[in-house]
Amino acid sequence: MAGFRASDEHTAAFERDGFFVAPSLLDSVEIGLLADIARADREIATEAYGRADGEGGAVKLLVRNELAEDDIYGAIVRSERIVRTMQRVLDDEVYHYHNKMILKEAKVGGAWAWHQDYGYWYDNGCLLPDMASCLIAVDRATQENGCLQVLAGSHRMGRVNHLEVGDQTGADPERVEAARERFELIHCELQPGDGIFFHANLLHRSDQNHSNHPRWAFICCYNTRRNDPYKESRHPRYSPLDVWPDERIQLVGDAQWRRMQDYAK
Repeated sequence: MAGFRASDEHTAAFERDGFFVAPSLLDSVEIGLLADIARADREIATEAYGRADGEGGAVKLLVRNELAEDDIYGAIVRSERIVRTMQRVLDDEVYHYHNKMILKEAKVGGAWAWHQDYGYWYDNGCLLPDMASCLIAVDRATQENGCLQVLAGSHRMGRVNHLEVGDQTGADPERVEAARERFELIHCELQPGDGIFFHANLLHRSDQNHSNHPRWAFICCYNTRRNDPYKESRHPRYSPLDVWPDERIQLVGDAQWRRMQDYAK
């Protein structure tokens, strides 16, 4: 369903629950291109790194702060359907904070501890939690392969202290257990191309992948102009984001895929 636009119901769900699901955020052609390009991407293959989950597994990911003009990742981050939705739910101009590909491989993909994204981003000089992410399922996401789990409404708790969990940083376990008694736990099972928009203070996690199926996901993270960090950090400060028409995703993706095939010959 190219051209997704958030409705009043989506905005209400974001305010009430801290998230909402956008089915078919990328259509079948767009998500097919993203999957093919990502799995053939030499940078992902060679530079993705692992983080131990404290449960005997590890999650692999690749984080990018910069947007290219000629790849599908940048086209998705800049796409009108995502940027305009972020501007609506956060009520401000937004800019690209970073993006990342999560590689949860079959049988070996690790867990993510319970956390809030703002639990990390607070330390980067962001004074407000006026930030959000859009997760796009590259593969089908199920409970068996470690889909995203959220505590609906937990973003209203405000920022929770975060501690080391393996190589990760997770929310205070005592506070998480109390939150689990009061907020509904939802497993966000998704089809390829489905998206989830979620608030930076929403408590979320994922389990290890014990299935025979990989779960890759592409996550676009945004900050608001009014929340420009007061200090330098590993992620960028505010700069205007050039918003692209939705059609650019397929156009840029097609061109990138042709280049990759020509290079492989």
